[in-house]
Amino acid sequence: MTRQEFRKWLEEQPVILDGATGTNLQKAGMPTGVCPEAWIMEHRQVLMDLQRAYVDAGSNIVYAPTFSGNRIKLEEYGIGDQLEKINRELVQLSREAVAGKALVAGNLTMTGEQLYPMGKMPFEELVDIYKEQARCIVDAGADLFVVETMMSLAETRAAVIAVREICDLPVVASMTYNEDGRTLYGTDPTTAVVVLQSLGADAIGVNCSTGPEQMVPIVEEMRKVAEVPLLAKPNAGLPELIDGETVYLMRPEEFAKAGRMLVQAGAHMVGGCCGTTPEHIRALSREVKGMSPLPVEKHHKSLLTSERKTLEIDIDGPFLVIGERINPTGKKKLQEELRQGRLDMVMDMAENQEESGAHILDINMGMNGIDEKEMLLEVVAQVGQSVNLPLCIDSSHVDVIEAALRQYPGRALINSISLEQEKFEKLLPIAKKYGAMFILLPLSDEGLPKDLEEKKQIIHKILDRALELGMEKEDIIVDGLVATVGANPMAAVETLETIRYCREELHLLTSCGLSNISFGLPNRITVNTAFLTMAIQSGLTMAIANPSQDMLMNAAAATDLLLNKKGADLTYINRMNELAQKEEAMRAAGLLPAAGTAATAVPLTAVQGTTGAGNQPKVFQAVLKGNKDRIVDYVKEEIAEGTKPDDVINDFLIPAINEVGDLFNRKKYFLPQLIASAETMKLAIEYLEPMLERKGDGENMPTLVIATVEGDIHDIGKNLVVLMLKNYGYHVIDMGKDVPKEEIIAKAKEVNADFIGLSALMTTTMMRMKEVVEAVKKENLPLKVIIGGAVITQSFADEIGADGYSKDAADCVKLVQRLWEEGK
Repeated sequence: MTRQEFRKWLEEQPVILDGATGTNLQKAGMPTGVCPEAWIMEHRQVLMDLQRAYVDAGSNIVYAPTFSGNRIKLEEYGIGDQLEKINRELVQLSREAVAGKALVAGNLTMTGEQLYPMGKMPFEELVDIYKEQARCIVDAGADLFVVETMMSLAETRAAVIAVREICDLPVVASMTYNEDGRTLYGTDPTTAVVVLQSLGADAIGVNCSTGPEQMVPIVEEMRKVAEVPLLAKPNAGLPELIDGETVYLMRPEEFAKAGRMLVQAGAHMVGGCCGTTPEHIRALSREVKGMSPLPVEKHHKSLLTSERKTLEIDIDGPFLVIGERINPTGKKKLQEELRQGRLDMVMDMAENQEESGAHILDINMGMNGIDEKEMLLEVVAQVGQSVNLPLCIDSSHVDVIEAALRQYPGRALINSISLEQEKFEKLLPIAKKYGAMFILLPLSDEGLPKDLEEKKQIIHKILDRALELGMEKEDIIVDGLVATVGANPMAAVETLETIRYCREELHLLTSCGLSNISFGLPNRITVNTAFLTMAIQSGLTMAIANPSQDMLMNAAAATDLLLNKKGADLTYINRMNELAQKEEAMRAAGLLPAAGTAATAVPLTAVQGTTGAGNQPKVFQAVLKGNKDRIVDYVKEEIAEGTKPDDVINDFLIPAINEVGDLFNRKKYFLPQLIASAETMKLAIEYLEPMLERKGDGENMPTLVIATVEGDIHDIGKNLVVLMLKNYGYHVIDMGKDVPKEEIIAKAKEVNADFIGLSALMTTTMMRMKEVVEAVKKENLPLKVIIGGAVITQSFADEIGADGYSKDAADCVKLVQRLWEEGK
């Protein structure tokens, strides 16, 4: 089945997927702690019976049990050398089971290793890992691929790219979302759909996480931007503990009725995840039979994203700013920092531009003395983790742009593609491959167009070729090509005419490099601002500019207000209120004269940060911003100035990490920022530790033994808990993942632990927690057991008799503090 045939099939009728594999194999005797793929190889009939039951129940697609058959996972079980054999035979086993009555999907998922900069895994290494597994699956005869239960959008992109580069089979990408509607890494459903469909996924969806009713809003949100079919594969409700066993109580009929709601919400493929059985799929198949899926629509939206946020660019909407500051041209201090491999100024520029109202950040590393490609990749990685704005990849070199687009975990903007032969021939296909939008620069190999007519001809040539490649008008932003009015008196007039032509006749978005207009003139900001108001009135969508220039930003807000653009009134009022509050803070700090006295105008960036973190010491700010490169230098400065090591921890480090935890709880920070800040604090603690005054037994801080339970090889959350607790001074013994209860109990006795902390990500392993709790009580150990993980709830903790439950790392610190104080 070709990709086109696959998409057409999904639009004709609801396609029924299979149900759970893991929970049903456990019922059939598969113990926890074993490699599922290896166990199936030894118990083939169990898998074949299950998959035949799904086909008999109505499944049109069955997932081959290659879920964790990648090199990283298999090596954890010591069978990495059997990767090819395992994947080939499991796909062939599924093909034999379905006997041509259903399609077989090769199944890929996360490796458990985090991508750089959160972890150490290079992006290309992860792509190669997925390619290695995917080739085996293709060779074995799979009909399509499903990338499922993904929490990281960056890793999902790597898997989709890997499949796309080795075959032309359909690929479906499905992520799992928490109760707050975001993945563990902070991605929302809209952003996931925009990025993955732009990258070439043939269908996108959601699986695991919740029951079917809770999944309906996610599917509804996805459909607002989806231009490909959608998938929904929910659990059979939430797990409950009954007679010592984890069970799913949602009956097949109830599951099926909720499944009907998913189809009505926009799902084209429906099936079941944890806890579902062939009977659930049979009931679901009967319930949706005869339904017509909602049509897949073209939304004609211009959408850019970071990993955590989507920006819609509306041709009739508010004016947008592409922040121009992260560019070394003419910035000697920035150039010197980059040559030293430091990114302090880059990170400050990124954060300040976001605070100043930029909507997109332009990233340009074009300078001598550095490897532009390597530096651009590093900046894209670090800035992408720190701020939530989409990025604009800016380079004169095709290979540099492609490298950045390949790794960027969002939908980027290319600056720019012209009619110059190399860019025209190479960059347009690259933009299509990676799903990027691009700025169309009306230049050719002959240089600047001699007149407006030639400029229009260039625009049309690039536009026509982009459309031939399958791109849409909404993917293109035309640069008005601003020249300096000092050299060409008609420069502004010609640019304004280009903007009007593109907006009114071609219905294309427009942009410009605003400051070019005033080059060589005195008081350039006055010329820039006047030109900006004229350009916005002519239809300019956005400009590359410095958002810290208040005169410019205020004029843009006022122009939108006068043009009666949607929401412009509140935007203008809020901006003026913010400026007033900042100036008042400056006066209170003695940095501005009292109201009513003469004063020089102060830009917004000069007053940003005068409340909150901005007036905190460098050590505090480094932890808050996750500045791992400079934290030790800042700590050394504090020590040199006479601050005691204990005071650095108590006055700066702990308050900073508390603030990070609060930002995380308020959904201002997400997992990447939380990990970056925790690791930054860890570096500071490691440097200070030899200098700390030891008091008795180390302040009598409690000792914790922490482990991921037996059979569970997921440890992202557990690792962060360990890091956070260590940063607060607790004595933590990290036993790793897949740890038997006997070893946990033995270690707790050996170190006289005050707490045992247990993590589980899978419903199939969560009951191991109960076994540890029971062992602690049986031996009457004087300690408390706390638990957490994606599938764990407070009610589950209560049912198994655990002493506490935390929903995340920041919450765990508070839990331990409270229980320790209560136990004193």
